[in-house]
Amino acid sequence: MQTFEAFIDSTHPDAPVRGYLHRPPDPAADCLILTHGAGVNCQAPLLVALADAFCAAGITVLRCDLPFRQARPSGPPPRGAAERDQGGLRAAVEAMRRMNPRHVFLGGHSYGGRQASILAASDPRIADALLLLSYPLHPPKQPAQLRTAHFPSLQVPALFVHGVRDGFATSAEMESALSLIPARTEILSVVGAGHELMTKTNRDNLIAQVTNRFAAFTHPTA
Repeated sequence: MQTFEAFIDSTHPDAPVRGYLHRPPDPAADCLILTHGAGVNCQAPLLVALADAFCAAGITVLRCDLPFRQARPSGPPPRGAAERDQGGLRAAVEAMRRMNPRHVFLGGHSYGGRQASILAASDPRIADALLLLSYPLHPPKQPAQLRTAHFPSLQVPALFVHGVRDGFATSAEMESALSLIPARTEILSVVGAGHELMTKTNRDNLIAQVTNRFAAFTHPTA
């Protein structure tokens, strides 16, 4: 059984890090920081399941609440929250780097993944790779409002996990958008899944797919 502990780092008063730390036996293992979408927090079942699985595979995982969620227990991020939320992710990376991991990976679901990708586009040294779950390519039924302005600046390798029934992007739209990214990218398509990705029927298979694919993506064999 995997265990976790509450984690708080207040060295960044404008963007403290708050969440849960999953520790494998090796303290110098790779580290993955995961955060949540706009409507939930770091206790989202998808994040908990992934954190447990990655930890079982030997990776330290921090699943953390973005600053907007620390400030309000429910509701979407307010207008203008993105920059502070990116600052919160930067603070989380800095906190984890003090543990001297071999590599630091950054990612999240929907809004959280989008903020991670924007941060990485502005600072390619922030992480060694990205895990982007249900990237919200555009608002539902508004395909012209693409959220790809930063894609041509993204130099960090990124694995996108996409539900083929996701209303925020079709599979074809995702493939087209990823052609804008100069870094190495891959898409893991999840058949039958929507924006939430995980369901009662696909849970075990999905978690295994994501953890195995990300391991292969971040440590490709020669």
